[in-house]
Amino acid sequence: MSNAAIYLHPDAFDTADAPLVGRRAAGESFLRGFLRHADVEAFHFWNVSGQPQAKLDALVERIEPPRRPVHWIDRRDRPGLRAQGVLHMPGPSLDAEAFLRLSYGSNAYALCGVTHTTATERIMRVLPDLLVAPLEGHDALICTSGAVREAVETQLSMMRDYLKAQFGPRQRPELMRTTIPLGVNTEDFAPSPRSRTEWRAKLGVPAEAVVALYVGRHSVKTKMNPALMAMALERAAGKTDRQICWLNSGWVEPASAEATFHEEVRALCPSVTYLTVDGRQPEVRFSIWSAADLFLSFPDNIQETFGLTPIEAMAAGLPCVVSDWNGYKDTVRHGVDGFRIPTLAPRAGLGGDLAHWFASGWLNYENYVGAAAQYTAVDLAAAEAAILALVEDEGRRRTMGAQAAQRAREVFDWRAIIPQYQELWAEQDARRRGSTADVLSRPTPYRPDPYTLFASYPSRSLQRSDLVTLQPGMDWPTAEARLAGPLAAYSALNRPVAAELSVVLGRLASGGPATVAELLGLVAPERRSYLERGLIWMARHDVVAIHRAD
Repeated sequence: MSNAAIYLHPDAFDTADAPLVGRRAAGESFLRGFLRHADVEAFHFWNVSGQPQAKLDALVERIEPPRRPVHWIDRRDRPGLRAQGVLHMPGPSLDAEAFLRLSYGSNAYALCGVTHTTATERIMRVLPDLLVAPLEGHDALICTSGAVREAVETQLSMMRDYLKAQFGPRQRPELMRTTIPLGVNTEDFAPSPRSRTEWRAKLGVPAEAVVALYVGRHSVKTKMNPALMAMALERAAGKTDRQICWLNSGWVEPASAEATFHEEVRALCPSVTYLTVDGRQPEVRFSIWSAADLFLSFPDNIQETFGLTPIEAMAAGLPCVVSDWNGYKDTVRHGVDGFRIPTLAPRAGLGGDLAHWFASGWLNYENYVGAAAQYTAVDLAAAEAAILALVEDEGRRRTMGAQAAQRAREVFDWRAIIPQYQELWAEQDARRRGSTADVLSRPTPYRPDPYTLFASYPSRSLQRSDLVTLQPGMDWPTAEARLAGPLAAYSALNRPVAAELSVVLGRLASGGPATVAELLGLVAPERRSYLERGLIWMARHDVVAIHRAD
C-alpha cells in the first residue's frame, strides 16, 4: 500500500482545544482511522504550523497512540515531501500549495485534498482556481459525496468555459476528482446497555418512551432549521399513543441565543418531550447514542456536503430519518437503514440575486446560506409517516438498526475507507513518477522574489563583478559588534553566519579589494546567495564599501 505525508495542522484535527465543528470532527476521525488502519511502515507528518514537536506528539497520542514509528517533516522542508511522493491535505485548498511547489517542480510530489463545506466565499474561489493553479494530472481532489462532486464539477465547468472563451481550449491536464466518503471508527459508537440505562435515568426518560436523537451544532442559518424536525415530530406525536422524546445533543451558536432557541423549538412540538444535552463534551459525544431509538436530521443548507452524524448513528445501530439532501443520499438507504425524506428547492437560475449579493459583500456568509436554505422544503407528510413507522414498530427499529450497523461497518468504517485513500495515493504516485510535467523550478507569480518584482526601485543591483573593499579601521570584532546591534540585526532570516562574515573580512583585510564573485567562492555553494545579500548588508552598515568594477 502507498503512503502519504499528512499535512498536520492542529486546526484541522484538534477537537479538544478548538471549537467543535464538522471539519475538525472529520479530521480527528480520519486521523484516528489512519493511525489504526493504514498499511504503512511509518507515519509521516508535515509540521506546517511550526509548533513544538512535543505538543503535536501529544495531540496525535490523544487522538490515537501510533502503532508505527512517527516521522516529522519540518515546515520548511518541502523537499522532504519527495520521499513519500504524495502530500495529503485536510481541505480542498490545493491551489496555494501548488504554486509553492513550483519552486521544486510540479512533479516533486503529488497533492491530495478533500472537500468539506464548499459554499464559503473562500472555497468557491478556490475551486475554480484549481484550473488556474499549476496542478497536474497526478494531483487529486477527494469529494466526500456524489452531491458535492456534482457541485464541484459545476464550478469547474463554469471556469473551464470562461477560460476557453478568453484563452482558447485547455492544453494542460486537470487534477483528478474522485468520490470517497468520510468514515467513522464504528467501535467508538457501539451501543452500550449500561450507557442507555444511565442516560435515560439521568434524563428522566421512561423505558417505554421512544427517543429520537439529533446530534450536531444548532444554527438556523448555517446548519439546519430545527422547525422542520419539530413539526414532523409533532405531527407524528398526534398520531400515536407512544411517548416521543426528542433529545437534542448539540450546542447553539451563538451561545447567547441558546435559551431563546430552545424555547422556540419546544413551542413547535408541545406534544413531544423535549430534552437537551451539550454534545461537545467528551463524555457525551460517544455515549449519548445509546439513549436513543432512532436518529433524526433534516439538513436544508448548502453548507452541508456529507454529514457525519448519520453514519455515526448507523454505527450505533440506530435507524435514521433524514432529509434526502447532499451526502445523506449516499449514506442512508431508504427503507433499509431508515428513511430519506424528499426535499424541494427552487429550480436552477432562481438564485442569481443571492449569488450577486454574496459576491458583492452585501450578504455575509451566514445570511447567504441562510437565505438559500429558507427556500428548501421537506415533505412533512413523508417525515411523519417515517417517524410513525419506527415509533410504533420496535421490531422494525431493531431490523433497520442492525442493517444500518452492518452497513456502517462494511462501507463507512475507516477500516474500509483508508485503503481507498491508499489506493488513490498509489495511483497519484505512479502518475507523478511517469509524469512529463515540467520538473524545473520556477517562481510563483503570486509571491515573486521581491528583488525581481521591485527591481526598478533601486538605482542599480549588485553585480558579481563589483569590487568590495574594507572600510578604513574596520576589523572583525568592530564589525561583529556593529552588525549585532538592534538597528542592524532586526531580521535574522537567512543571513550569513558569523563564521562566513569573519572569513570575508579576513580576506579583505589581508588581500585588499575583491570582486563579489571571488568572495562568494569562500563559502559553500548553497550559502552563496545568502552571502551575496549579506555583502550589501555590511555595506549598509559601513563595514565594507561596494563599487562598480569600471
